[in-house]
Amino acid sequence: MNSTPDPGGPQQTKAPLSEAAKASLARTRSLFRMFIVSVLGAYFVYQLDVGYLWLTAILTAASIALGIVLLVREAKYRQSRLVMFGAISGLVVSAVMALVIMVTALFYGDVSDYQACERRALTDQAHSSCMVQLQDAFPGAP
Repeated sequence: MNSTPDPGGPQQTKAPLSEAAKASLARTRSLFRMFIVSVLGAYFVYQLDVGYLWLTAILTAASIALGIVLLVREAKYRQSRLVMFGAISGLVVSAVMALVIMVTALFYGDVSDYQACERRALTDQAHSSCMVQLQDAFPGAP
């Protein structure tokens, strides 16, 4: 006869974590929170004004460093796949932000003029003229 396993029978449970493992997990979670805040902070500070480009660069550098630390901790301790996925995704965003920062720094004056023009523009026509002014400032523009 075929017997079905008893649902109330022995179940596999995870072994309780040691104090060192709990401390390591708490440290990883804390680093992950700081990483997320630095990635999002860099993005939102960049959106504020180009005058804060230095702060955006600092936050982006911090997020890249924290992302690398998180990946190393994940490889060493194998704690959470979610942390690894988040760290890789955040590092991609940070790499894109680093590229944007470099381009903005290269064309700082033009981007600053564009943002000033956008703040003064009240109509759609004024917004489009600001965009045309920015496009004309870039090299190779017709």
